Amino acid sequence: MPRAPLDQSQIAATLSHYWRVSVVDLTTSTHADLAEKINAGDAHSGDVIVANFQSAGRGRLDRTFSAPASTALLFSLYLTPQRSRTERGFLPLLAGISVAETLNSVNAGISIKWPNDLLISEKKVGGIISTTHGDGVIIGIGINVSMSAHELPVESATSLGLAGVSLLDRNLLLSKILNSLETDFTRWDLGKSFLDRYLDLSATITRNVRIELPGGREILAKAISIDEQGQLNLDDGQVVSVGDVIHLR
Repeated sequence: MPRAPLDQSQIAATLSHYWRVSVVDLTTSTHADLAEKINAGDAHSGDVIVANFQSAGRGRLDRTFSAPASTALLFSLYLTPQRSRTERGFLPLLAGISVAETLNSVNAGISIKWPNDLLISEKKVGGIISTTHGDGVIIGIGINVSMSAHELPVESATSLGLAGVSLLDRNLLLSKILNSLETDFTRWDLGKSFLDRYLDLSATITRNVRIELPGGREILAKAISIDEQGQLNLDDGQVVSVGDVIHLR
């Protein structure tokens, strides 16, 4: 499968003017690089760092996220919304919508396991994390693009290539995702709700789930809805903001 290097000029050629993309070949973490830029006062909403390889990439709950060089789309972006801080919990879900709909436009068949695992036929193809930083939010996105079966980190993972997606050009995929996210973010920041679009993509709502919470506690319940803060609402009345969801058969 194709593993062409990232090309900053090629990305810029199809990218909206809202984004400023920096391409790096090797880094520990695009998320950490962007945080450092914010701390130095050099970052603005719309800054993006994308890497061919991360030596210390991380996923949700501080798990590692690793991929062979040039096989994954690994990037972090910075947004400074006008909406209140209490509503910013929805931002990573908004990013999930933009990514999923973009990939589905090239027949990827993506669904989303709450909050932000990107699935193809119940196998994970990507994920999204977010952290509040400075006046805004850093959103980190990782998508397995051209990994072969023996390169996958776990059996429950897949890649776009293995799923039969024909568009594996990471430069073009990045531009498409960011252009979609700009449109969605602008509308969300003006007050539009994206709950219906998230629910259309959700693989979790209406499912019986086991939720593993920080600290080791577990919840068994049925997922019934998502709220505007991005929290998962359960049929027993509990509302979950952080946790690992396991879909039960």
